[in-house]
Amino acid sequence: MNFQNKTIFITGASRGIGKAIALRMAKEGANIVVVAKSITENPKLGGTIFSAAEEIEAAGGKALAVACDIRDENQVQSAVDKAVEHFGGIDILINNASAISLTNTEQTEPKRFDLMHDINVRGTFFVSRACIPHLKKRTNAHIVTLSPPINMDMKWFANHIAYTLSKYNMSMIALGLAAELKSFGIASNALWPRTTIATAAVQNLLGGDALINMSRKPEIVADACYHILCKPSTTYTGQTLIDENVLAEEGITDLSAYAVVPGAQLFNDLFL
Repeated sequence: MNFQNKTIFITGASRGIGKAIALRMAKEGANIVVVAKSITENPKLGGTIFSAAEEIEAAGGKALAVACDIRDENQVQSAVDKAVEHFGGIDILINNASAISLTNTEQTEPKRFDLMHDINVRGTFFVSRACIPHLKKRTNAHIVTLSPPINMDMKWFANHIAYTLSKYNMSMIALGLAAELKSFGIASNALWPRTTIATAAVQNLLGGDALINMSRKPEIVADACYHILCKPSTTYTGQTLIDENVLAEEGITDLSAYAVVPGAQLFNDLFL
């Protein structure tokens, strides 16, 4: 698969997994639309759309930094319009932006519930909606959504219903789009990591340095995403995929290089 002049629209691309995917695809010569809210750096999170764009271009791609809050459908449409005007179209959508709060029902405030559903569910839906007309014009168009398999084991509901609902809704959007867009040759899949990934969310919200040291680097998800995007969109669609399994399909089974701490015991991610 040749990604030269292919345009990839990535939400939440200023840091973490989104930026890792952007950099991986930049190495293939892709055009990357960096879509996120971060225009000034938060010291706890790091990175802005502008610093990410600089890294993308240094890695061999072309970048367009677009400030966008995906909770606002007008900003979403404006971001898509800017991408199409700048690069001439959109070939691939990566729905990566997400909010997390692992709180039980009593501890979940309405504003936190709304934030997760506005970004994870509403944002994913309306970013996809805005990109679809442009994806229909492309060959081997893909949508990849960073969300988990829908695992109905009650342990994934018992402690954080609101977050679970939002992530499973993302996966249902991914699967629904696969069915809706199959006749147009547009693939839609969900992708999720086997282990926790060393990101600001893991560092600040989940487990600090201890969990970071039991995690893998974001590059494992980026490499898995690359292999998904190399597949034919007419047939490789409608799946909830795990990064390890995607790489195993390619004969890549030695994953030791992805560990933050070589040889450390790894911590399974949620929903698996």
